[in-house]
Amino acid sequence: MIMANELKITLKKSVIGSTKSVRATATGLGLTRTNKTVVRKNTPEMRGMIKKLQHLIDVEEI
Repeated sequence: MIMANELKITLKKSVIGSTKSVRATATGLGLTRTNKTVVRKNTPEMRGMIKKLQHLIDVEEI
């Protein structure tokens, strides 16, 4: 199976009330406000950050 080169990540829920670590991870991905979408390369590092935020985001392979 071939993995996609890029991931489209959208912050669907607010980080208000989340731990410092979760908020820092969202900022690190470039997700600064609700419904903001960013495109990032599909790397193991990005996948780890996405896993930490999986309850707040939507991810689409492009």
